[in-house]
Amino acid sequence: MEFENIFNLSADVKICTNNPKREFRSFKKKFNFIEAAGGIVEYQNSFLFIERLGKWDLPKGKIDNGETPKEAALREIEEECNINGHRIHKKLCNTYHTYEWHGEQVLKKTYWYYLKVKSLDLASLRPQHEEGITALRWFTLEEFNQVRENTFASIHEVLNTFLKVKNVD
Repeated sequence: MEFENIFNLSADVKICTNNPKREFRSFKKKFNFIEAAGGIVEYQNSFLFIERLGKWDLPKGKIDNGETPKEAALREIEEECNINGHRIHKKLCNTYHTYEWHGEQVLKKTYWYYLKVKSLDLASLRPQHEEGITALRWFTLEEFNQVRENTFASIHEVLNTFLKVKNVD
């Protein structure tokens, strides 16, 4: 059975304690904690999504030792989509979600960014099949509902934040 549990620490989790940081550290110990980074890439008013596990997703991946979230986002997007020249425009948000992987409970924190690319050889883009990515597609803002119909709960949170940021630009 596939499931995903998404939560926003400021809205969904209330920790009543004199030391919330200590309590959250204790909570994290119950999971295999993973940090990842990725983002939404814009090119000519379209936005890059990947198809993985039959759902629309955003390119992202684990942060390597010694790597910052920004560096990881840039690297992972390049690896997963074979894209170059993308630059971080703004920080979007962080999401947390839990899932089970090979019988182990995982808590993943993902750092999300809004990226832009000015020039691109569309023919060079290709999905990283070894990561389970089966397709790449550019969606316009008007097509985001197609993404929302078949994506993960954590991506809804990123899209909501992105649309707020995009309206400010």
